[in-house]
Amino acid sequence: MLAFERREKILSTLYSDKKVFVAPLASTFNVTEETIRRDLEKLEREGVVTRNYGGATLNNRTSEDLPYQTRNTINLEEKRIIAQLVPPLVKDGSSIMADTSSTVYEALQVLQQSRDHLTIITNSVSILQDFAFSSFDVFSTGGSLRKNSRSLVGPSAIRSVQQYNVDAAVVSCKGISMTQGIMDTNEPEADLKQYMQNQARQVILLVDHTKFGAVSLVKTFPFEQVDCLLTNKQPSEEWLDFFEQHEIDVIFPS
Repeated sequence: MLAFERREKILSTLYSDKKVFVAPLASTFNVTEETIRRDLEKLEREGVVTRNYGGATLNNRTSEDLPYQTRNTINLEEKRIIAQLVPPLVKDGSSIMADTSSTVYEALQVLQQSRDHLTIITNSVSILQDFAFSSFDVFSTGGSLRKNSRSLVGPSAIRSVQQYNVDAAVVSCKGISMTQGIMDTNEPEADLKQYMQNQARQVILLVDHTKFGAVSLVKTFPFEQVDCLLTNKQPSEEWLDFFEQHEIDVIFPS
């Protein structure tokens, strides 16, 4: 078993049990306890787990559906670094599907200063409010309000998204896994992202470094549907090889 496969299985156990212990994991995978400790150290550096005496617990941010105001303050500097990478991929006059993520919100802030005549179709109440008087042409998907995430979801939102064909879907997620794909914390928003990418000529995924290897509740869409991934720092060689195999362009600060 490769190291990344072992870590993915550890994450799956963490998601179901919320905690793991070094000795049982070493026995399960037939490796030394030191190897498991290195695995947990790596996962901790990625922001996925918190190590403690004898094991580790899942970082709650990986699995919780946090309120928008809370999400907007987590890893804000990393999100703003990613946002600066978006403009070269978006031309003046482009049309964009934008999800409710705080990283996408930051990207739109940057695009507002650097691109003209953009059309934005979104299910984000925050984007609808804060960009109402911007230079963007902003369209709401409509739908049922999820107050916690300030998002619009449901059948009417899906029908609205299906009416448009756009240049790009700019979306984020709660976690990416080599074995389990791209994931989010709730089904209604995950479903809508699937429809958004279906209607886009290009799918741009914004992922800060803490999302690599993180496991969340609901799968959204597979890596095969992603054209470009933007992140705040260079991924590991394992991940770069993985993205190359899936023909995904990876952009990060030089």
